[in-house]
Amino acid sequence: MIRSLLLAASCAVALSACATTEADMQADAAAASGDMTPTQRGAYVEMAAASDLFEIQSSQLAEQRATRPEVKEFARMLIQHHQQTTAQLTAAATAAGTPPTPDLMPMQAQMMSELRNASGGDFDGVYLRQQVPAHEMALALHSNYASSGDTEALRAVASAAVPIVQQHLDRARQLQGG
Repeated sequence: MIRSLLLAASCAVALSACATTEADMQADAAAASGDMTPTQRGAYVEMAAASDLFEIQSSQLAEQRATRPEVKEFARMLIQHHQQTTAQLTAAATAAGTPPTPDLMPMQAQMMSELRNASGGDFDGVYLRQQVPAHEMALALHSNYASSGDTEALRAVASAAVPIVQQHLDRARQLQGG
């Protein structure tokens, strides 16, 4: 699945030659190269905002369509936590002169399409299968920026996000197994 996500990201970069901002171009280039751990502010902000947006949108859908109560509960937790991390990211990024433009990356849009098209009984499995790699990428993104990022306030935001994302990843794996 990761391979197809990276292929989709590569295709997206080819189609995004007309990107409107430098930050968008940095984020697209990082995603296409498989570098989900940028250290430059603009790319980090765009990728982190897209990650939060995907988690919120996919979890809102899961809150409505999941069949297992524990999956619905997980989705509600993700919505709440990612709304908080989005607010923190937005405040720090705006103060640093790089306000996020909340758009999904092409691979995330593809995942949302797959999730919307999942049939009733398959929905929970599709949702959880997406959450594990999405949170693995988010964990790598935040961990790397927390240690090597170029803007102190955003490093603090990234550092605060790491344990939250790790908690989500652990819970997604647990739910996926049972």
